[in-house]
Amino acid sequence: MNTINISFKLNGKDMKMEIKPQLLLLDMLREELGLTGTKNGCGEGDCGACTVLFDGKPICSCLALAVNADGHEITTVEGLGSEEKLDPLQQAFIDEGAVQCGFCTPGMLLSAKALLNKNNDPSDAEIKRAISGNLCRCTGYTKIVKAIKKAAKMKEV
Repeated sequence: MNTINISFKLNGKDMKMEIKPQLLLLDMLREELGLTGTKNGCGEGDCGACTVLFDGKPICSCLALAVNADGHEITTVEGLGSEEKLDPLQQAFIDEGAVQCGFCTPGMLLSAKALLNKNNDPSDAEIKRAISGNLCRCTGYTKIVKAIKKAAKMKEV
């Protein structure tokens, strides 16, 4: 089978890969690169568990081919913070109890990150709109919205 060479930036690091043309971005991240924070939920772009930032904008990686990453920047949840220093969004989610089972959390964090990169003082309605593509069956969203508002007030978002 034919393969394609791609170059892209992943979580701030330059990457070069040889991939099959039909490989999904989700599968490249999870299977080829071991970045399992990006979840495979519905496979149809409805749940948001596979959300990553593509040039700073949230996309469902289950709907994107990996070849589309060529020349672009991808951020996964693993690129937000480190074990030594969490991203303010990660810390706010912990502080506010916005994490329960954790399956939706990576996608929620990345959708929120995209919002806060554009708007550092969003209203509740703007937050709800930004995370509307991310389904959560555990929290009821109240604590997630509260965590995003808290993170907006923190430095370095």
